[in-house]
Amino acid sequence: MDHIRIAGAQLNLTVGDLETNTSRIVETIAWAHAQQAQIVVFPELSISGYPPEDLVLRDGFVTANLDALGKIAESVGDIVAVVGFVDRADEIDEEPDDATSRTVANAAAILHQGQIVGTYHKVLLPNYGVFDESRYFVRGGAPADLHRVIGVNLGVSVCEDIWLADGPPAQQAASGAEVLININASPYDFGKAAAREQMLVGRARAAGVPLVYVNLVGGQDELVFDGGSLVVAAAGTVLHRSPQFVEDRFVVDVPLAGDAPGPVGSLATPMGPNEELYSALATGLGDYVRKNGFKHVVIGLSGGIDSALTAALAADALGPENVWGISMPSRFSSEGSIHDSKELADLLGIRFNVLPMDDIFQAHLKALEPVFVGTEFGVAEENLQARVRGALIMAVSNKFGGMVVATGNKSEMAVGYATLYGDMAGGYAVLKDVFKMQVYELSRWRNRNGIVIPQSIIDKAPSAELRADQKDSDSLPEYPILDAILERYIEEDRSIGSIVAEGYDEAVVRRVCGLVDHNEYKRRQAAPGVKISVKAFGKDRRLPITSKYRGG
Repeated sequence: MDHIRIAGAQLNLTVGDLETNTSRIVETIAWAHAQQAQIVVFPELSISGYPPEDLVLRDGFVTANLDALGKIAESVGDIVAVVGFVDRADEIDEEPDDATSRTVANAAAILHQGQIVGTYHKVLLPNYGVFDESRYFVRGGAPADLHRVIGVNLGVSVCEDIWLADGPPAQQAASGAEVLININASPYDFGKAAAREQMLVGRARAAGVPLVYVNLVGGQDELVFDGGSLVVAAAGTVLHRSPQFVEDRFVVDVPLAGDAPGPVGSLATPMGPNEELYSALATGLGDYVRKNGFKHVVIGLSGGIDSALTAALAADALGPENVWGISMPSRFSSEGSIHDSKELADLLGIRFNVLPMDDIFQAHLKALEPVFVGTEFGVAEENLQARVRGALIMAVSNKFGGMVVATGNKSEMAVGYATLYGDMAGGYAVLKDVFKMQVYELSRWRNRNGIVIPQSIIDKAPSAELRADQKDSDSLPEYPILDAILERYIEEDRSIGSIVAEGYDEAVVRRVCGLVDHNEYKRRQAAPGVKISVKAFGKDRRLPITSKYRGG
């Protein structure tokens, strides 16, 4: 045998939807068989969905996923299927004290002729960033084991196992593997796809063995998976590259003999940076809405850039007919903002309504007059307007069933320039991990083939419009400076001193970093949002709310 025909299934699966995930796997096995594939490969934890988190602590869930694996095995004839699942780990390689609360493994099953002919337990369990695998899984103890099926030695591994240069795939290659198969649920962050491909090419070349890498695609809560599955020949030639952010089923004739590169199949063109970011945001939002049973979304349109980009993303992700924009002007709202919101809605083709809120705001002030008497207009009155808007838009959501999409960006969330129970209201915050300057860049990119976000929105000075002549720059540094400091402090975990050493004003840096630290309590109450950076707020960046440390 000088080559083997391998199919890959880059699927968008849902955590906990065992029945649908199973039926999709079974249907894809039949498709691969019709393509005369000899092996078909599915993503990591494809039966349970990824990440299943505390669901794996429920014995009934583990049992149901094992029952599903049995049904899948029954559907497998002459083909070999590699399927991710949650296995019970009765025999473990760890010390007993390290495994008393964890009795399951992140596993891959090798299925053939109606049977489970082999099982692999993930060895390297990531426990950083968004990953908590050591909380749930026991570590596999046989990294160099091979599985011989249809006359070929397969080295099967799971996700993180391949990121270490001398990890299980390298050991399997040294043991005589003829093909390396690595199943994945590798979450997206900006620039990861290119780095991942470079790493995989290096792994195949170093092992001298062809490598099949199949990744999950789609959104799951804060995470989005970009796909980008790869088949790499032993010589390092990329034989197949799946597109990002869409499902893909593919078949590749993988050469087994020597350094032969083999015929190159489908090679999706890697996305440019703005297309990649925009697609990640749209995928995360669209899947969050659909997978949680919503049919449409509601968005407060302020006439500003953040709500405009949010509306464009929603229209692209869900269809304009499923997006409802609502303008809620007060006495401080400019006519331009109302006009811009209407123009945006018309350009996008979304539903649009105006709900004036000033009378409601005045009624609140009237009710508060006995305790506000003698005080000046300030932050309380500004935030009250945002909370009136939050109440109105949530009422529309409750009445008609659409999910509210919050419109705040990462720059605002970082420094607390957002109102709890006001503009932070919503089920999902699609721009939560997008800095303000990125919002502008993505908006201009979205307009590249025709205006959908009015130029007047892009050009106007950012303003919350909660008091007369208000601008964001009244309270914050200019956004290019603010974002540069935030990126260093949040995503790079840099100290105040090292940021100042780059030439940033020390007083500004200390003020910005102080605002970030002070507003952890707000972010802890914020809606989830798409992770696109190396360190997003939420599961990715975890700091105590109550903390006196201010050392940077």
